[in-house]
This record gives sequence, C-alpha cells and structure tokens, in this order.
Amino acid sequence: MKTTGRLPLRAALKGARLAVLALALHGAAAVAQDFQVRDSTGVALDDAVVYLTPEDGKVPVARPAAASIVQQHKMFMPLVTVVQRGAAIDFPNRDDIAHDVYSLSDAKRFELKLYRGGSKRVVFDKPGVVTIGCNIHDMMIAYVVVVDTPYFAKTGATGRGELPQVPQGRYRVSVWHPRLGNVPAAVVGTFRLPADVSAGAKLLSLTLPLHGD
Repeated sequence: MKTTGRLPLRAALKGARLAVLALALHGAAAVAQDFQVRDSTGVALDDAVVYLTPEDGKVPVARPAAASIVQQHKMFMPLVTVVQRGAAIDFPNRDDIAHDVYSLSDAKRFELKLYRGGSKRVVFDKPGVVTIGCNIHDMMIAYVVVVDTPYFAKTGATGRGELPQVPQGRYRVSVWHPRLGNVPAAVVGTFRLPADVSAGAKLLSLTLPLHGD
C-alpha cells in the first residue's frame, strides 16, 4: 500500500487567483438552477462540482443513488464522481489486466486488493473529497466528492450543469474542482430561493479562490 496521496494538479496552481461560477436562477417555489463554472480567464471548467446545503440544516431524507467508476484503458472513468453520503460506488474492471484500487483520503480509506474482471463495491459514508488511485498503475486517478445534500451537480465539457429541483429556503453554495485536489469544497456564497430571484432569470456570479500550497 502506498503511504502518500497525490495531488497532480495543485502544484501548477500555486498563485492561481480564482474561478468564477455563474448560476442562472429561475423564480419558482421549487427551482432548477442552470449554472456555469469558469476560471479567472473566462475559460469554462468541466468536472466542477456544485452543491447546495440548507442553512437551517434540514436536509431531506433521500436514499442515495449508487454510482460506478469504470477501470478501462488503464484509466478511471469518470474522473470526477459526486454522490450523497451513504452511496455505494461500484468499481468494475473492464481491462484484461489486474488493478488494485485504493484511497488514503480521510473521508474514505480503503483498498480493493488486486483483481481482474468483475466488480467490487465501496460505500462512501463520510462527507469530503476522496482521491482514488491504483497501486499498480500510478497514472490512474479519480476523485469522489461525497456531500451531505441531495442538491448537487457536475459540469460537462462546456462548464455548464443543472442542479435538481430545490425547495425555497436559504442555501450555502459550495464548489469543488479537480485542481483543488484533496482540498475541501469552498463555500462561495449564500442565497435564498425564491426571494433572491427576480422575475425571469437572474445571474449570480460567485468566486472560488484557488489557494496555493
């Protein structure tokens, strides 16, 4: 078992200033939010995780959906997975070689001993960012963001995504991106639904500081 985690992108971000998140909100008792995440130069960021946490702490009871991270071509796919606390993630190996999947992250420490073919399952029961690697192939890396809310989404190639229907109330907005590595998601602002939303769509611009080491 390896004894150190890997943050392959953080070193390159030392001194990076911030990223910009834009949320398009639509006024209604329960709303869906279209959003886009950009870096400080205006470039859209894919694989950014955005989630909302009720400020009153009243998170609705919901059965967490399962997910899957595939091992194929000596890669984990997808790179980023976001799940609610308590969710199970399957790790099918579709390569014709063996992999040894592991994590040393505080939010989830585990090892799936060397296996070829088939699938193994891990339950993620603590919020936080989990960095996943392979003990055999150092280039393999993936991230799991475990959240304590059902209101979450991930951006696609255009930097855009959509949060699910959210009841009215006040929420903290948190954002995470692979460039942060093991650093927890940053709370980038709060808003009330629908009080903060004018008729039609309103654009909220939020910032995500990217701190150096």
